[in-house]
Amino acid sequence: MLAGIVSAVRQFGWGDRLITLLVLIGISLPSFWIGLVMIMLFAVQLQWFPASGMVAIWGGGGWLDLLQHLAMPAVTLAIVATGVIARLTRTAMLEVLRQDFIRTARAKGLSERKVIYGHAFRMALVSVIPVIGIQAGFVLGGAVYIETVFQWPGLGAMLVNAVSTRDLLLVQGGVLVAACAYVLINLCADILQALLDPRLKS
Repeated sequence: MLAGIVSAVRQFGWGDRLITLLVLIGISLPSFWIGLVMIMLFAVQLQWFPASGMVAIWGGGGWLDLLQHLAMPAVTLAIVATGVIARLTRTAMLEVLRQDFIRTARAKGLSERKVIYGHAFRMALVSVIPVIGIQAGFVLGGAVYIETVFQWPGLGAMLVNAVSTRDLLLVQGGVLVAACAYVLINLCADILQALLDPRLKS
């Protein structure tokens, strides 16, 4: 969302063009391919992060070790959703910044930061929040192959193993948990949207 705000405020500037380029690249590339490239670059060549697993096999298990193993899968999984949200935030901010109440706020002498974050972003957030809830479903679905690429023992890897061993009860339970999480995230998004814009309650 911050990238979308910067891109909208600096429309047609070099920051807007750079953010748009990065967002389009992130949206266009498959997540599993991005994960493989990150493994080759950051784990094999630079050796900044471990390539797979949840903790180190030689006696790891602390919070730092867990975060190091989580960094690349989390970034890979979030790239596509981040790009979609950034583009939508930019579009919503550009629409709000052209409205009359923004000109009025500037005419009253409010600082630009107050106008952007206190007025424009709050109104733009009303249209962005539902998409965040929808993107949560894509993130949960993408976890299946991202966890397989990084050998992360999560819900996605469990479902893959359950399907390969034909454990139908485990598959049903995993799908039920993922579906409940998706419904709860969208419910929270709808409630937050109604709190930001009281007109939606009527």
